[in-house]
Amino acid sequence: MTQAPSLLQERDDMPPPVAARPARVTRPRNCTYAPGDWEILSRYWFPVARAEDIGTAPVQSRLLDVKLVVYRTTSGISVARDLCPHRGVPLSMGWVEGDDLVCPYHGLRFAADGRCVKIPAQPNVVPSDRFRATTLPMVERYGLVWTCLDPDNALADIPDFPEFGASDFQAIVCPPVSIQAAPGRQVEGFIDVAHFAWIHHEAFADRENSVVPLYQTRQTDYGFRSIYISDVSNFPKPLQHLEPKGFIWRRTFDVYPPYIAFLTVDFPNDGVLRIMNIATPVSARETMLYVPLVRNFDRTGSVEDVYAFNAQIFAEDQAIVEAQCPEDLPLELEEEAHFAADRSSVSYRKALRALGLTC
Repeated sequence: MTQAPSLLQERDDMPPPVAARPARVTRPRNCTYAPGDWEILSRYWFPVARAEDIGTAPVQSRLLDVKLVVYRTTSGISVARDLCPHRGVPLSMGWVEGDDLVCPYHGLRFAADGRCVKIPAQPNVVPSDRFRATTLPMVERYGLVWTCLDPDNALADIPDFPEFGASDFQAIVCPPVSIQAAPGRQVEGFIDVAHFAWIHHEAFADRENSVVPLYQTRQTDYGFRSIYISDVSNFPKPLQHLEPKGFIWRRTFDVYPPYIAFLTVDFPNDGVLRIMNIATPVSARETMLYVPLVRNFDRTGSVEDVYAFNAQIFAEDQAIVEAQCPEDLPLELEEEAHFAADRSSVSYRKALRALGLTC
């Protein structure tokens, strides 16, 4: 009589152990992305949490419709699929004990590399790799937790932000913002200079100063750069008396498709503000906005004031982006009208098409 194999042992007809597979995640069920788009985007790195928000309790996040769990142990931060391989319970419902993540359903314990190290119902059995959780690579950079769903085929590295952590700059990581809109719409809004006078007139701009001077856009090895020079102040309205008379503002946008853009603003007295705008694609029409920034002036000023000013800007943009129609960013240029000040938007749409994306 043949003895039935234990559920804790490998059978010959079982798939290979999870540990032998590449560290990647396949297209999820009920995916919101057009065919092909998910596979392209899964090869890029995106932040899935702000590092300071990861404490002793596991946190659920989502990237490209895939649910993830982000948690901290004594050895650092880990990222995994939010799915227990035993019965499919979200691991984010569990807790951390020592260096192990504990599933709340049956108490299975998982090490940071995904290995199941204990099954309380059968404590004397060493769990096989069938019980390994799907872990993902994690990079902590610029105050954010980054991961990639298909790291073996990654198309680009995380962009460099050398000023972040430099001794002559103050680094600030704004609280993330959840936006019910496509990430491409958010990024395009960030690099749009013609909307300053109309959307941000209460924060820093002026509707009586709405003319956009012609500006330059050029291709780069990472995407493209636009340089916009004007007399539109970047000081908040209550501080604009500090601006020297006749000062001309220089804003440089460096765009890293698909969903990252830097804005460098040259302030008076050799001041520099550099903002990194990252639109993490939660789903095709959901975005989590992460914004680390640095400045080499007012370095002892209130961080809460920076949070408040940027929250005002984000809210003003969010109201517009969430109302746009069509909800997806049209990449066929004839689908929407364009004027000269849209040259950055046009370059951005062309760049997304060049990646093979459809929206």
